[in-house]
Amino acid sequence: MNRAYELLHLNHKRGEVILSTVSGVATTKSELIRLFDKKIPSVDIITTKSFQTRPNDGNNMPVITSPKLGDFGNSVGLRNPGMEKAYPELETLRKEGLRALLNVSVSANSVEDFVTLVKKFDPVADLIELNLSCPHAAKGYGASIGSDPELVREYIARICAAYPERKSLLVAKLTPNVDDIGMIAKIAIESGADAIAAINTVGPKEYYIDGKPILFNKLGGKGGASGEWVKERALECIRQIRDEIGDEPIILGMGGVSTAEDAKAMIEAGADSVGIGSAISRVDMADWASYFDAVKSGKDAGRYLSNDHSAMEYEKHVILDKTMYSEDTFILTLSGKGNCKAGEFCFLFFSEAGERPFSVAKNDPLTFIIKIRGPFTKALSQLAKGDAVYTRGLSGKEIENPRTKRALLIGGGTGTVVLNLLAEKLNREGTVMDIRVGVPSLEKGQKGLMQDELEAFGRYTVIADDGKPGRVLDSITKDDVAGDTAAYIVGPSVMMRKAAEMLSSYGLDIKRIMISLEKNTMCGIGLCGECVCGDKLTCKEGTFLPYSYIVDNNLEI
Repeated sequence: MNRAYELLHLNHKRGEVILSTVSGVATTKSELIRLFDKKIPSVDIITTKSFQTRPNDGNNMPVITSPKLGDFGNSVGLRNPGMEKAYPELETLRKEGLRALLNVSVSANSVEDFVTLVKKFDPVADLIELNLSCPHAAKGYGASIGSDPELVREYIARICAAYPERKSLLVAKLTPNVDDIGMIAKIAIESGADAIAAINTVGPKEYYIDGKPILFNKLGGKGGASGEWVKERALECIRQIRDEIGDEPIILGMGGVSTAEDAKAMIEAGADSVGIGSAISRVDMADWASYFDAVKSGKDAGRYLSNDHSAMEYEKHVILDKTMYSEDTFILTLSGKGNCKAGEFCFLFFSEAGERPFSVAKNDPLTFIIKIRGPFTKALSQLAKGDAVYTRGLSGKEIENPRTKRALLIGGGTGTVVLNLLAEKLNREGTVMDIRVGVPSLEKGQKGLMQDELEAFGRYTVIADDGKPGRVLDSITKDDVAGDTAAYIVGPSVMMRKAAEMLSSYGLDIKRIMISLEKNTMCGIGLCGECVCGDKLTCKEGTFLPYSYIVDNNLEI
């Protein structure tokens, strides 16, 4: 008998709190699935993001907004690597041995693709969740299917007929944006689904800042609503579904759950399990296990929920100055001051182009040094003095650095901007600094990036690559890291890896080599999982990690 059926069948009668993650939140990468499986035992079901037959880059950033604490609007747009990349990772997890049930979410715009996905993932899944509900997906996906009763009937019946040997439970995830979700749930069960998941996000809704849309997508800035403001609608939907389908079929309930009381209410409404999604963003990663345990055991889970909303708040600035440092790098100075620390970062946003995360070069005046790499940075470079730009955040966490008498700071390219705030912190701690900065080239008389600021903290040396990337490393000897010394490395990945390996070969303790890893970051609050590094999210834990952590976890720089 299927493990999922044994655990979930008639649980709404038993009243046990069975917890799950939800699609698209937290457990979006194999590293995070492993983290929840091994270290968060109160989670019984782990749900993947929605996979498609082919890779999907999803919507442009921002992909999430939060009008007020606990309420969210999201527009990820089914971003995923495609089934051919996703399957081997899940297969590896299954071979390692999974404690929790694995619920694989899939999305398609045709029956044929759904059948392909179900066949592909059935060997590794305990449940397969059909995404018939995403409100911000392209036409033909998600809610385009789930809001049409006849399409729901056709899709599920044909999937079941095409693959009758399926061993995993087939779950239909439904949208609340219909007149009668109970009727659609009944059709899904009658057509062959084993379970219903509800609800996906409400909406889509529009989100604005100063009269302009925040979310940057093909729906004109609309996004699904999740979090506490959908809780009552979720409970209403669960009751309607249970009334229509009876006691036998399984319901995976979710929507606005953040406390033990919310979870109990979901079970009482008729759900057999309770999914927690958006609330995770309000919990420190170090407290994730304790938080889920509190929800499961009926304790005070609310004490783990942060009331700090600053990571989702926008602040308006105007451009005071924009100076080209080189043909592809510019210095942007904004009105106002920042309060960023080394290891933290913020997002820059303007509605015509979206948002991206950036390290702060200086807090006063608020300054960024930006390399033109894609459409967003190109559009940002074309703004003029007096134009409005918004910051969002801070994200990340201040570095927890080893206390040493001396420090070697190595910067490459625009990564050098991180060194200023780091040097301020080390200076307060009384650390003697040797700062080495590499740049691609230097015109006669040109200063290195942040030279005036960094020279105030210690010996400063700028070295041009002049055709040899990472030439700055040639200047470093074993004597530079002798004695009571720590090293801090920021810059391109190849340079950081070579620097760490070289310093380690010189005998520097790898716990004293700190690497600034700026992973791809989309949400900045711990929901999307894009910035995962081992079992850490840099948007939660900060960008600096000791080289020992990277080595111990066999991670790539």
